[in-house]
Amino acid sequence: MPENEQAPDTEKPTSPFDLEDSDLYSKYLLFSRGEMLFVLRALQQKGCMITAHFDHGKSFFLTSLVDVDGDEDQLIFDYGSNEEMNRKVAGADKVIFTSSLDKVKVQFTLPGITPITHEQRPAFSGNLPESILRLQRREYYRLSTPVANPLKCFVPLADGILETTVLDISGGGIGLMLPADRKDFAADSAFANCKLELPEEGTIVFNMIVRNAFFQSNKTGNSYLRAGCEFDNLSGAKLAAIQRYITRIERERKARESGML
Repeated sequence: MPENEQAPDTEKPTSPFDLEDSDLYSKYLLFSRGEMLFVLRALQQKGCMITAHFDHGKSFFLTSLVDVDGDEDQLIFDYGSNEEMNRKVAGADKVIFTSSLDKVKVQFTLPGITPITHEQRPAFSGNLPESILRLQRREYYRLSTPVANPLKCFVPLADGILETTVLDISGGGIGLMLPADRKDFAADSAFANCKLELPEEGTIVFNMIVRNAFFQSNKTGNSYLRAGCEFDNLSGAKLAAIQRYITRIERERKARESGML
């Protein structure tokens, strides 16, 4: 998905970046300058796509790290392809960056970034962050969703709302079953204002990034596209709702297996 300006969630307007401030995740914060430089340079060297959020989470664009200058504690980010979005982010007083490094979520915040010229090309400059959140995806338990009553995810696309079946879910993301002919779910594609209907928990609205997509066949031999998607800055309240759903379904599954249901 190209750079886009988001509409606010229809839920109570809270920050979508609760992870960075939550005591629950404080043990995953890096404060050492050396450790932070190591993570940032790895993001640069591997060419990891980075989502930059600003305007209280209502706007974002995709970028990458062009250079990490340890001597000056300066970060150079690639310029966006949308000039209006570049102009808006240049005036933002807070930008939150998220990415994935070897299946580990990486997030950090900068008090704004500045347009510059780097190697004769437009770019953005920012200082080394005060801390970096590095959250292992394996911290999340992944649940295969019930076949009899599958979860539904609704993804806004250019040609309308796509209703998809959720194959599995965790606090870090979801696996989606998609028509085999979909061409818009390539790795690193970003989708905003998706909706997930959680029984007994209600509907949550979220952003997500496709991390992998490949073809599979079901029991009847029909092919479909399976997309592994990562939640992008899921709020603490929404994460808690997903974890409650997973816990309840797993409890019910174990009860059936033991003959209690």
